[in-house]
Amino acid sequence: MLTLYSTEGCHLCEMALELITEAGLKRSVEVIDIAGNDELFVRYGVTIPVVKFEANELNWPFDLEQLKNWLDNNGITYST
Repeated sequence: MLTLYSTEGCHLCEMALELITEAGLKRSVEVIDIAGNDELFVRYGVTIPVVKFEANELNWPFDLEQLKNWLDNNGITYST
């Protein structure tokens, strides 16, 4: 499962979720709002949106092609 670190009202986070949706992975992503967690806020507060799979992270900015390459490198199957 993918994790998307995000927060409410973040237009970049919404764009990242749209790219994940375009890759056919919306049902395979858990969106975590960092605002309610001090540790996550300190870690990701200035870098969100961040997509994570296991120990690998993809930091914004990224486009669909970069997302697909990252997914491929992590052995994640997508459908577009």
